[in-house]
Amino acid sequence: MRRARTLAIAVVTGTATAALPVGAAGAATAGVDGPAAAAAAADPGAASTAGAGATAAGDAKVVPLQVTGDPAKRFNLVIMGDGYTTADLPKFRTHVDKHLSDLWTIEPFKSYRSYVNVYAVEIESGESGVSCDPALESPRRTTPLGMAFWGGCTTQGPQRLLTMSSSAAKKYADMVSGTSSANRQILALANSDTYGGAGGTYATASGGNALSALITPHELGHSLGGLDDEYDYYQRGVPGGTYEGPEPASIHHTLLTEQQMRDQKKKWWRWLGEPSESGGTIGRYEGGLYNTKGVWRPSRHSMMKTLGYYFDQVARERMTQRISAKVNLVQAHTPADAPIGADRVVWLETMHPTGHELSVQWTIDGKVVRGARDLRNLDLRRLPLRPGVHTLKATVTDPTEFVRDPDVRASAALTQSRTWTVDTRVKTPPSNEAADFTSATPTGDPVGAKDVVYAETTHPARRTPKISWFVDGRRVRGGDRSIDLERLRLSPGTHRLAAKLGSRTRAWTIDAGRPTVTYELSKAAKTVKPRPGKPAEYVFDGPFTMRLTGADDRPGAVVTEFRVDGDGWFNYFGWPTDSKAPFLFTANGTVIDSLTYGKLGTGRHTIEYRAIDPAGNIGRAGKFVVTLNG
Repeated sequence: MRRARTLAIAVVTGTATAALPVGAAGAATAGVDGPAAAAAAADPGAASTAGAGATAAGDAKVVPLQVTGDPAKRFNLVIMGDGYTTADLPKFRTHVDKHLSDLWTIEPFKSYRSYVNVYAVEIESGESGVSCDPALESPRRTTPLGMAFWGGCTTQGPQRLLTMSSSAAKKYADMVSGTSSANRQILALANSDTYGGAGGTYATASGGNALSALITPHELGHSLGGLDDEYDYYQRGVPGGTYEGPEPASIHHTLLTEQQMRDQKKKWWRWLGEPSESGGTIGRYEGGLYNTKGVWRPSRHSMMKTLGYYFDQVARERMTQRISAKVNLVQAHTPADAPIGADRVVWLETMHPTGHELSVQWTIDGKVVRGARDLRNLDLRRLPLRPGVHTLKATVTDPTEFVRDPDVRASAALTQSRTWTVDTRVKTPPSNEAADFTSATPTGDPVGAKDVVYAETTHPARRTPKISWFVDGRRVRGGDRSIDLERLRLSPGTHRLAAKLGSRTRAWTIDAGRPTVTYELSKAAKTVKPRPGKPAEYVFDGPFTMRLTGADDRPGAVVTEFRVDGDGWFNYFGWPTDSKAPFLFTANGTVIDSLTYGKLGTGRHTIEYRAIDPAGNIGRAGKFVVTLNG
């Protein structure tokens, strides 16, 4: 959604001792990893045979790229590089920026970006590049993480299987203070332009391939979401067999028919018939788990099958659960280990998703407190409490539309409660704590026109610090501790948001401008200019190319997308063999390494295109019509 935020804060230095190609409009795909990849990436002791682990470790430093809160209370994405010499580190930073720019456009990372801290571990390698890249006969390099293609320079894995020493990766990740295996995810980038990656306990991806930034969310689908590959073959160019096992444990593979899923209320029955976020309709599509027949998946081409498309709803629901489970919805609260008095304010600090607001419900002795909906501060003096002991409860719920499973909704990832015993005989001691801001949405980069912005304050026991919200100097209505900018329907352009607390102010720039995108096609046999209500039309007698160029009024990477005939939005990455080359459409597609890209088919097609800027604003979609003859 936005570019990585480079913050001028603590830098720690020290020394530590196959995703797939994709196409659009019916392109065939296959994956980076598989059973061997999962095993290699999940084994904490596994090390590549090349590099012998962390034998060539140079100095390493931790660079915070996005800090949304205390790392002990956030999900921490730790990105490290291998095979980047000191001279290569600027390239590593460019690779990281590209990977993050794409990641923030993809749900649920887009809506839950505020849950995530991002740290880069810049490791200086003694050699440039990684082992067995691109061939088994290629040099074996000694690098800090021992990254290597071919599953660690062996014939057991495909070329695209990019492994590393997980013990070395852990040592470098441990440099990020406040993080542990429970609240972080390691992503390692190789200094390579060769297509490859792996997912398991840790995720890997090549840094500089045209598709590299799309490998990352796919591998995080494995490592963070526990999702499986939906490819219908393992070795490229070799069709998979027929699945002969029992009902898969995978949440997005099944042997059941659609009717059986509905009747038995199993697998993705709640999503059946919905337009898929990755194009088409959620239903039942044959192929998956490296088998061509005998097993079915929810969508024709979600991210776990075809890089470039989004997660479908089934995978998105799981990813939402896993991201949310890495944090506590309730970050802090009035102490509840002893009875409290009825003469005070009870408070909560909650998480604040970027894309929506959490719900808060207060009850006293089991009855809902009227007028307290979504408040983070409840003044007990306003409640008509009878003398005696009462039970106060606050329940925080994430109402996201990404989740339909009631068990997931009720889990600690999306619903948490806190309970207090209120005793009217208890007197709250006076407090001289001054009203002040304590934390807020980071102010360094612009926020998007549809973001939720929050600010937290100190917590005097007998009063609630009142935050006033202003846009361009005009007071606007906000929530108790947040404001949903989408409700303001801001005009295009730049605005100034301020939260005021007495003489204290926190301020943000709101980017409400939309990015633009232009297209450039190869020469057509015939062109019909656009006219009112009708898009431009082009006729091609053979293959043609399309280049998309995004632009914005602010610096940062602009991500462009396109879709064909109303299918799913597809990331424009250039061409698989060259990110600077335009995308090539042909009637039957182009085969690269046994995969087909750009298969359009003959006839008339509508191509839509759009851009997403660093603040997450989505530009208006444009479109044109092409007719492909032969």
